[in-house]
Amino acid sequence: MRSADALATLRPDAGHLNHMPGHIYVLCGDYERARIASEKAIAADDIYAGYAGSFNFYVTARCHDLHLMMFTCMFMGQYAPALAAADRIREILTPDILGVQGRPKLAMTTEGYYSMRMHVLVRFGRWHDIIAEPFPGDPAIFRASIPMHHYARGIAFATLKDFARAEEERRLFRESYERISETHRYLSNYARNTLSVGQAMLDGELAYHKGDHEEAYVHLREAVRRDDNLGYTEPWAWMHPPRHALAALLMEQGHVVEAEGVYRDDLGLSGRVQRCTQHPDNVWALHGLVECLRRRGEEAELPALEAKLALALSKADVPITSSCLCRLTTAEPLCCCSA
Repeated sequence: MRSADALATLRPDAGHLNHMPGHIYVLCGDYERARIASEKAIAADDIYAGYAGSFNFYVTARCHDLHLMMFTCMFMGQYAPALAAADRIREILTPDILGVQGRPKLAMTTEGYYSMRMHVLVRFGRWHDIIAEPFPGDPAIFRASIPMHHYARGIAFATLKDFARAEEERRLFRESYERISETHRYLSNYARNTLSVGQAMLDGELAYHKGDHEEAYVHLREAVRRDDNLGYTEPWAWMHPPRHALAALLMEQGHVVEAEGVYRDDLGLSGRVQRCTQHPDNVWALHGLVECLRRRGEEAELPALEAKLALALSKADVPITSSCLCRLTTAEPLCCCSA
């Protein structure tokens, strides 16, 4: 952390160096400082783009800096800046960049960033906004964005219990998934590997909202396994942790013990999952863990975790009612005064 603090001061005009401390802050659960580092990086990047334009490979660094901004704000429960970062990526990635000929790595990398907006909308349960979202466009360009679009719509329709349309979106997801080459990259992973997490999540959400809870948990546990086994990258290739959906839907059916274990894994309190897939002190899993402890009447850990949750909730810009907004019945609001 001291090294990250020092690096942040050394080259204020170098956007990507301003951004790098944010990686350390995210891994340590200091999402607020990661957001500040990202804001400085984005401001420096914009100055550089004013000089050099966007049609160069540094545009991928600009998108990466915005990507971390999205990631850290999502873990803080801050919808407005997360969506603003996603929209800024789409503003930067003009058709001449996304469809550039002769530079396939540039086109492939930037299109991966373009698709990330859907993660924000799913994370914050913006189901009607997802349904209203325009179709990405040319399948030859938007190879990852199109299945991401169908994934998000499928989750939205399943949560809204419009099962016929959810099934159709799942069919379209699978069709667009099959069109992706096995060698096509989605940032630092093969696109099929990353999107397979969404495939399992969509299967799980659809089964759950139809009432097939045990089948749903099988799919969602598989989504967790696939997510844990993605190739290392920061931010993580699948931005909405499957554990948050699994645990929320376990809680809704009263499976408190398993849900508590899932939340502890996500927060890095169990020591059972690799460091890079832990999300210390994120508001979503803190909310879930506090709910679990209250339900079983735990008293030793609860006060410290309630204090952490109160601090995290004070930074969110939306109500946090569950670790995943696909859960239809929610706990009573967990605020600093509810203990």
